[in-house]
Amino acid sequence: MKHRSFRIRLPLLGLALLATATHATTSALTPAPPAWTLEKRPAHDELSSPVGMAYDAAGHLYIANWSAGTVLRFAPDGARSVFASGLSGPSGLAIGPSGDIFVASYSQDLVWRFTPGGRQSVFVSGLATPAGLSFDRKGRLLIANRRTNEILAAHPDGRIEVAAQGLQTPVGAVELPGGELMVSNIAGGISLVGPDGRARSIHDGLRSPGPGIVADPEGTAAYVVDYGGTTVSRIDREGGRVVLADGLSSPVGLARTPDGNLLVATWGANAAFRLARPR
Repeated sequence: MKHRSFRIRLPLLGLALLATATHATTSALTPAPPAWTLEKRPAHDELSSPVGMAYDAAGHLYIANWSAGTVLRFAPDGARSVFASGLSGPSGLAIGPSGDIFVASYSQDLVWRFTPGGRQSVFVSGLATPAGLSFDRKGRLLIANRRTNEILAAHPDGRIEVAAQGLQTPVGAVELPGGELMVSNIAGGISLVGPDGRARSIHDGLRSPGPGIVADPEGTAAYVVDYGGTTVSRIDREGGRVVLADGLSSPVGLARTPDGNLLVATWGANAAFRLARPR
């Protein structure tokens, strides 16, 4: 068991806090698998504090630009356009089962819903600094509700239930095949939430995990970014960590590309970089 106190100041989510946590964790690194390759040249640059990213079924990439208040869309051929503008603090972004685009407004405490054609409506409101978004197997939108230390699950009709609580400033969550949730807590490492909603901290070796978190193809782990550091890592259910890439400048967003690789958004470079899996 560990007892630790820490102070973190981060521009991304407006944090300046002192937190104390007591939990069983690990910060161990497991043996490295075949190497991933981080491409030095950005796949997409001239972004503006990018956070959430997702691909639709047709291969279009959507990126939430926090500072610019926009969502950009990139066609498979690389053509760039502004999909939505005039947003306030767009953070998490996810594509729903029907193809609609969901964007969290961290500043307005709501989630926007966009049709692929760009029609905009409020999906849910009354949130508390929502950050990362993802969908579970039931078609519910998982919302990292930072200020209440909860993961919320929003049904297609807008009904909301609490999927997990008692977390440490959660900013991202993803469901694993067994029904567990892997949660990135910007002030408290990585947590695993069982189907019963009970959370346990499994890894505390990152500086400040960011909203970017993606399940690996085998479903036994998740890929996570360390916004307060420089890495992208794979963390398994038991907390074992493998560093896939290092040297990134404030990595914050993460998405799996249509060809099975990863795309990493960084605040320090205002760009997104391709991280290629081993061949």
